[in-house]
Amino acid sequence: MSSLFILIPISLLLGFAALFLFLWAGKTNQFDDIEGPKYRILDDDDE
Repeated sequence: MSSLFILIPISLLLGFAALFLFLWAGKTNQFDDIEGPKYRILDDDDE
């Protein structure tokens, strides 16, 4: 039972760290856009 007092805060801390890193990576555009370039080539820039 005493191990739960250690494991639960550690798991919560790791979960919040993973969530923070995921949100940070999305905000700073760390993920590749594989769909964008094929549509961007079709845009007409003459306007």
